[in-house]
Amino acid sequence: MYAYVREAWKKPDETGVKALQWARMQVWRREGSVVRVEHPTRIDRARELGYKAKQGIIVVRAAVRRGGRRASRYVRARRSANMGMSRLTPGKSIQRIAEERASRRYPNMEVLNSYWVGQDGRSKWYEIILVDPHHPGISSDRTLSWICSSVHRGRAERGKTSAGIKGRGMRYRGRGTEKTRPSIRSNANRGK
Repeated sequence: MYAYVREAWKKPDETGVKALQWARMQVWRREGSVVRVEHPTRIDRARELGYKAKQGIIVVRAAVRRGGRRASRYVRARRSANMGMSRLTPGKSIQRIAEERASRRYPNMEVLNSYWVGQDGRSKWYEIILVDPHHPGISSDRTLSWICSSVHRGRAERGKTSAGIKGRGMRYRGRGTEKTRPSIRSNANRGK
């Protein structure tokens, strides 16, 4: 069943997922920025990333505005093309920002992972899987009990999720990655 759902999301035009998404987004636009959902929108992707339908695990949908960052124009006698206003890129991906917002909304839970569910011209929506590390059902689960350790506290804020590891450049090792380890910030401070 999951294979069929995965294929439907790969080809949204042919399978009718696009029309379904369009109808869903009419509702999502009116909702808040972080909303708890009853069931994952993409059950195949959620299961791949560790979701289980059990106590101690919830799914929330977070909306983040799209595009780069904008700086306000300071009043000087110069052209705005040279001011670094319109093409400022954030240091974090939109997915990481969504994970952090969900983590702040639910301070007793940890972010397990997240996945894309939709976008329009203004916003991107991600569903974030949150786990309660203090729940007995999680601590006794052999595939999820690792998150109960105190070293995993604040995973999303420290860039330890899958999206965070990618954004920090930790997917690769060796040549070309000299400036990413131990972290980008500490490597920048190394010569000082």
